Amino acid sequence: MLDLFPIVVLLPLLGFLHNGLLKDKIPHRFAGAIGTLAVFIPFLITLGAFNEFNPMERTAPHLVSVFDWIVIGNFKSSFGYQIDQLSLYMTLIITGIGSLIHLYSMGYMKGNKGYNRFFAYLNLFIFCMLNLVLSDNLVLTFLGWEGVGLASYLLIGFDYDKVSAAEAGMKAFILNRIGDVGFILGTGFLFWLGGSLEYLTLQTNLSGHSNLSEYANIIALFFFIAAMGKSAQIPLYVWLPDAMAGPTPVSALIHAATMVTAGVFLIVRLNFVFYLAPETSFFIACIGALTALFAATIGILQNDIKKILAYSTVSQLGFMFLAMGSMSYVAGLFHLMTHAFFKALLFLGAGSVIHALHHEQNIKHMGKLFGKIKITSITFLLGTLAIAGFFPFSGFFSKDLILEKAYTYGAYGSILWTMGVVAAFFTSFYMFRLVFVVFFGKDNTDSHHKIHESPWTMTLPLMILAIGAVFAGFLQTPHFFLQIDTLERYFAPVLTSGYQLAIGKGTLAKHIELSHNIEFSLAMFSVIIASIGFLLAYFLYQRNQNPILEEHTGFRKILFHKYYIDEIYEVLFVKPFVFVSKAIAYYFDTKILDRFFIGIGGSFGVIANGLRRLQSGFIGDYALYVVLGTFCILAYLLTRGV
Repeated sequence: MLDLFPIVVLLPLLGFLHNGLLKDKIPHRFAGAIGTLAVFIPFLITLGAFNEFNPMERTAPHLVSVFDWIVIGNFKSSFGYQIDQLSLYMTLIITGIGSLIHLYSMGYMKGNKGYNRFFAYLNLFIFCMLNLVLSDNLVLTFLGWEGVGLASYLLIGFDYDKVSAAEAGMKAFILNRIGDVGFILGTGFLFWLGGSLEYLTLQTNLSGHSNLSEYANIIALFFFIAAMGKSAQIPLYVWLPDAMAGPTPVSALIHAATMVTAGVFLIVRLNFVFYLAPETSFFIACIGALTALFAATIGILQNDIKKILAYSTVSQLGFMFLAMGSMSYVAGLFHLMTHAFFKALLFLGAGSVIHALHHEQNIKHMGKLFGKIKITSITFLLGTLAIAGFFPFSGFFSKDLILEKAYTYGAYGSILWTMGVVAAFFTSFYMFRLVFVVFFGKDNTDSHHKIHESPWTMTLPLMILAIGAVFAGFLQTPHFFLQIDTLERYFAPVLTSGYQLAIGKGTLAKHIELSHNIEFSLAMFSVIIASIGFLLAYFLYQRNQNPILEEHTGFRKILFHKYYIDEIYEVLFVKPFVFVSKAIAYYFDTKILDRFFIGIGGSFGVIANGLRRLQSGFIGDYALYVVLGTFCILAYLLTRGV
């Protein structure tokens, strides 16, 4: 299975080519089945490779070289894949969650004229994401990094006839390119220091580099800038909420298991650099905590069901980067996995609601759906309990571990922990606001439309994801409850070398050891905070059907308009850029380039007009020209002879 692992990447590519090239010639059901199998079969192969690799015992990665790609002098970059604990973990999430989203899409996209094209784009997205997480070198990682950027542009702008969708796709594409500058600069620095771009070679070469610690912070900062764009951190987060313009399965795919987690993956893959960059890591923790809190406050008053979940994703990504900055990479990867389950569940559940209400997305036009679409309602409620951090759902264990690690991280750990706890409170509040308004509140649905449960292709993925949202947290539990450390032992081979290098260089962040009583107290405080958020949402939106909180005045107006960040960016960056561009285009293009080429054209016109006078049409004139020409030739020859 391990040597056949390139098939995992090849099958989504073949699915993309098949559905893309034959999109007008094959029936929709066939295209959907091919697209789904092109992801599900790689999931089965990955499971087989997982068992063969035996990641709990094996320490060395398995390398598979497909072919040499770029060879310039001593530099070589190949299409090669590195199979280790991290890449297997990410591949299982991508193909597992991805295959469920493909199956769901078969029901959700039924009747859409772009059905086959949609599945081609989904397969392209999975292909690029698999290259990103499986590659054994930074060049191939960057190819996958750019590939998911392209695929996200195509999927977000899938309904390209809608101006909002086209603009959202372009916004995502451009903001991610800004972050990519950091990736390129960081790659250049690493090649300069390590003489290679292969991860294992880099790790070996850099471990003996005496000046690595001097450059580690700047290299880590460059790669974090890349992660800011891809994983939607302040200030480059604004593309992600607008990505809701794409069909709902796209939102689930981008937000849950693939593109937005690429930044988290990149930091863990380069942990041997980030372990040596304590200043940059602290900056990452601050940005993560701020993003988690900032986005959570925005979600409070949003009314679009997908926008609420979008800002929730930005906030949850903030928690992951809080873990990354605290050098608690296991905690961040743990939350990445649990978030993949409950966020995919919530987005697909939202899609089921939208499907039942004939594409209505405003939660104010919903209500009392619990008895009408029970499978969707129950699974959505389970996902909400998970993301809110209630015991014993998966989100409780992963979020609690992040908050605990943040609390013990250096002198400012208590501040980071406080920001995380407040963000967790808002998360519980806006998610239960959503649940009460949509499923239990006053019925504001359109009475002319019959509300019905979604087909099995949509409800089956919801039930499977609900199981993950409930039980996935038991892979890593606190000391006071079962004391399971499966993920910590699982990721040890990937993180050990970077950890030991940091110890040798003396840059490892110090974490305070907590007693079991304090650990228990912190966890219970998180649950209490989540419970307060639930109760506040209940009293405001279940007991009181017209809460004063919905009046958008004062600071509530600022929250409703998302702090006017898009408008601020428009004034500070977009309009000046457009103005300068137009000025340059006008003065340089029209005043210089146009006049230059128009002048050339005009000079030829003058010459042509002069020569045209020679074409009089009179035979006598032409005879005179012949005589004069003959005379000139004879004069030249005679003169030359002399």
